[in-house]
Amino acid sequence: MSAAARPRVVIVGCGFGGLFAARQLKRAAVDITVIDRTNHHLFQPLLYQVATAGLSAPAIAAPIRHILARQRNVTVLMGEVMAIDLSSRSLSLEDGQRVDYDHLIVAAGATHSYFGHPEWQAHAPGLKTLEDAFDLRGRILTAFEHAERSHDAQERAAWLSFVVIGAGATGVEMAGTLAEIARMTLRGEFRRIEPQHARVILLEGGERVLPAFPPDLSQRALTQLERLGVTVRLACRVSSIDAQGVSTIDAQGPSTADGERIDARTVIWAAGVAASPLGRTLGVPLDRSGRVIVADDLSVPGHPEVFVVGDLAAAISGGQPVPGVSPAAKQMGRHAASNICRQLDRAPTQPFSYRDYGTLATIGRNAAVAFFGRVHLWGYPAWLTWLLAHVYFLIGFRNRLVVLLDWAWAYWRFERSARIVIEPVKPP
Repeated sequence: MSAAARPRVVIVGCGFGGLFAARQLKRAAVDITVIDRTNHHLFQPLLYQVATAGLSAPAIAAPIRHILARQRNVTVLMGEVMAIDLSSRSLSLEDGQRVDYDHLIVAAGATHSYFGHPEWQAHAPGLKTLEDAFDLRGRILTAFEHAERSHDAQERAAWLSFVVIGAGATGVEMAGTLAEIARMTLRGEFRRIEPQHARVILLEGGERVLPAFPPDLSQRALTQLERLGVTVRLACRVSSIDAQGVSTIDAQGPSTADGERIDARTVIWAAGVAASPLGRTLGVPLDRSGRVIVADDLSVPGHPEVFVVGDLAAAISGGQPVPGVSPAAKQMGRHAASNICRQLDRAPTQPFSYRDYGTLATIGRNAAVAFFGRVHLWGYPAWLTWLLAHVYFLIGFRNRLVVLLDWAWAYWRFERSARIVIEPVKPP
């Protein structure tokens, strides 16, 4: 097949789904264009470690061009896709440039969902990108600095109060790490305050933390969080967020009796995600979260040349929704790429089948929970499993080595090496 006749495959997004789709097409007779609004692939499961100064950004991110440099059938473009036109088989970038395709894989991921309250984002940032991580790191570290400078006891207490909203994996990991920073990392570094007296409050609207885990592991996680000094409040919903703190109500129903005001200058949102708004430009059915409802082979119904993978896809496997986790995105990316190869060979596409290799969440030092089918782990064994799994799945040997060294140093010395703040957060 001549170069001019080679099919054009466009991949939107180079997270786990997009990257593994591109790699799967390495030996295919196609020309691939990978488009991402950043120049790096991000290992998102460890993003909270950057936000909490445990790791530097290059340890969990790598330039897309470097990762795919040896794959000669790939062209990388840094740009943001604004709309996709299925009828003309083209997509538009932020500068008006049009990119045509013969086959398309959309792996645009997800963003934050504030459940109809976008005004909360200014006071309770989420964690999806490196920019988010830098912002949170600045908020967390400068909160202690403002507390050190304050002469008012009430104001100082507000600066030393940290509220994490949402007790999924991200919220639990963030809350546990914040408690460790206050009680271990910063101990002895201040003269006017005692960081170990900081309050870390984890709010969850449901009846237990880590609702995706089995009930026994949720209870184990709750116990480990409380041992770290985290205050966990279940069946507790947020009614408002402002620069001074958070107001809550009982999840069973609002009343004037059960409302509470928490004065806290640092609030972190980990309660919900929404699919990328790019899915709405496709003009196809979406679910309540804005995800594209795909066919069993991950294609868009009525458009077999278009596949949607990762957090943007509402996919079903074995009668169950495919979870929005990185292993699922990798499998979906590879499967969509394989189905494109089948289409090129004029063979029927295959339905996607998700293989669950287990679920893990870390809480703190020697504290984690994990389950692999009927096997449930907690404490040190789960923590060690979590550590080895995340190091293994990092992109590149250098990143694995750097992360291992940083974690080893932090484990033995209780120090966090990435505590540099460029733009301190100003008081409200």
